[in-house]
Amino acid sequence: MDIDLTEHCISSETIASGGMLNVKRDQVRLPNGHTSQREYVTHPGAVVVVPILPNGNVILERQFRYPLHQVFVELPAGKIDAGEDILVTGQRELLEETGYSASNWIKLGLQYPCIGYSNEVIHMYLARDLTAGAHQRDADESMEVFELSFADCMKMIQTGEITDAKTIIALFFAEKYLLQHA
Repeated sequence: MDIDLTEHCISSETIASGGMLNVKRDQVRLPNGHTSQREYVTHPGAVVVVPILPNGNVILERQFRYPLHQVFVELPAGKIDAGEDILVTGQRELLEETGYSASNWIKLGLQYPCIGYSNEVIHMYLARDLTAGAHQRDADESMEVFELSFADCMKMIQTGEITDAKTIIALFFAEKYLLQHA
């Protein structure tokens, strides 16, 4: 027997609004009848891509992330534009950031990276049969694109050189898929 754990919104207000993110504060009725407050970030969603070259290497990026004032190793990824198809987002981001396009796309799943304070969902794709081209980065994007063996990617997770959650999860999903469909 499942217990109803649903919290019901009584009122909602936007307490901060930005170009991509909004912060909301809701008053909710708890399953036990009491009331409480929930603050959370709304996010349009994103796509992360695991691009695999014919030699089996993965295309990665090194990118400075301002909130943590640190350079991270990541997979290509980006936010879903309003009304944009999820696969189109992945294709667009791969081309924009790396210059690569792919003719073979496999949906690996999705992840919710911050369930305690955000509604963000990240869709994961494996991209194969890559063709190199010129990147089309936005003026405010700076990154280094490089390739690494899948085994080295997994080692970098273990040694703490790759710490970005979306990248770690997507690589694990890709590894499982590739092992099952070798």
